[in-house]
Amino acid sequence: MFNLKGRVAVVTGASSGLGKQMAKAFANQGADLVILARRLERLEELKKELEPTGVDILPIKCDVTSTEDINEAAKLAEEHFGKVDILVNCAGSSKDKGVLDMNDEEWDFTIATDETSVFKMTRAFGNIMKKHNYGRVINIASMYGMVGNAEIPTIAYHSSKGAVVNFTRAAAAELAPYGITVNCICPGYFYTELTTEVLDTEMFKKFADSHVPMKRYGKEGELNAGAIFLASDEASYVTGVILPIDGGYTCV
Repeated sequence: MFNLKGRVAVVTGASSGLGKQMAKAFANQGADLVILARRLERLEELKKELEPTGVDILPIKCDVTSTEDINEAAKLAEEHFGKVDILVNCAGSSKDKGVLDMNDEEWDFTIATDETSVFKMTRAFGNIMKKHNYGRVINIASMYGMVGNAEIPTIAYHSSKGAVVNFTRAAAAELAPYGITVNCICPGYFYTELTTEVLDTEMFKKFADSHVPMKRYGKEGELNAGAIFLASDEASYVTGVILPIDGGYTCV
C-alpha cells in the first residue's frame, strides 16, 4: 500500500521547512518530483540530496504569488513528465500582527502568499490533472485555520489558513467529477525557519505544554504519513477532508 512509484508530485516551498520534508517523503515513496521555491540553489541541493532514491527530480524557481511563474512552472512540469498526479501546496509566509495594528501591506503579503497562491497553483496544475482524469491536491493549512489564539496576534495568518480550509472543501466538490481529490492538512507546532525563534522561547514552551495534550511540538516526519495517505491511490474516496496533525491542540 501507499507506493507512489510512477506518480509525479509537485511540492511548493520545497527549499526548506515542511515543504522540504514533504519532498523527501514523496521521493522515499518512489514519486518523481517537481520542486518549487524562490531559492533555486536550495532546490538543487535538495535534488542532489535525494539522488540515492533514484527518482526523477525537476527543480523550478517559482514565486507562488506570481501567476506568470506558476503558469510557466506548470508548462515545464507537463513538458518534462507529461502529467502531474499530486500537488502539495506547502509554500507560505506570514507577517504577524493583530487586527488593530496590521497595515495593508502586511495583510496583502500574507493573504497573497498563504491563500491566493493555493488558488493559483490548484488552477494551473489542476488543469493538467483534469486531462488525465486523476489527481491528488493536498493543501497545507494550519490548526490556526480552525481556531483563534490568545497568545500571539496574527490575524492575517488565521484568516488565510481558514480560507485554505474552506477552499479545500469547495475545490473538492468542484473537482470530484474529474477524478481529482482535494484534502487539507492542518499542522500544529512544528519547527521551520519561520517558527523556530518563537517555539524556542521559554514563554512559548510553557504555553505549548499547557495547551497541547501531547505536551510537545511535532517532530520532523510526523506530517508525512498523513500526506502520503492522502496522495495515494488507496485514498480514492477521501476528499474534502480537513486533517489536523497537532498533538491534540484542536480537540480541547
